[in-house]
Amino acid sequence: MLTVSNLAFSYKSQRKFSFPSFSCAQGDALLILGNSGTGKTTLLHLLALLLQPESGSIQINNQEFAKLQPKAATKMRASHLGIIYQKSHFVSSLSVLENLILANYLAEKPLSKEQAVRLAKSLGFYELLDKKTTLLSGGEQQRVSIARALMNNPDVILADEPTSNLDDENCDKVINLLENQSKSIGAALVIVTHDQRLKDKFSNKIILS
Repeated sequence: MLTVSNLAFSYKSQRKFSFPSFSCAQGDALLILGNSGTGKTTLLHLLALLLQPESGSIQINNQEFAKLQPKAATKMRASHLGIIYQKSHFVSSLSVLENLILANYLAEKPLSKEQAVRLAKSLGFYELLDKKTTLLSGGEQQRVSIARALMNNPDVILADEPTSNLDDENCDKVINLLENQSKSIGAALVIVTHDQRLKDKFSNKIILS
């Protein structure tokens, strides 16, 4: 379970954000909505351990993550979190399969071609495993991003604006993929977005203002 309490963060510009407390159980989904400037990206970066809060708590399975030093945060991020960025980032010199297995390597876990193949079949891009990521369409890259986020069976999946550039049909497909895959591994799914189409798809949501 992900439990967040009383997070606050300030930039050097003196802009300060205070976030509501919330929790998300394993296998459940939480939608975080808000207009531009309400701190959605800042909150995502705090949850991803890319920023350290001034105060507050981030717990995953009752383990505190908020105050980790950078080296420890990097290790914990690789082992416990699956992050799906709005824009896909891959190592262009590597194949799709190698990019997936790289997630194991960065988390210092056994390299699992079997896990990569299983996810590729589940997400419908098995035939692309030997291709370079630069040859994939935007939708294909997105599915590979989802698979990469799942390679280490994370406790929490963080998705940054996963539907913002999609039409209605593909929006539904991506959300269904995320929900089904997170439930299959028992991960808490947190979606950060300003996409108002998702408001009615999730009963568990918070709106930043």
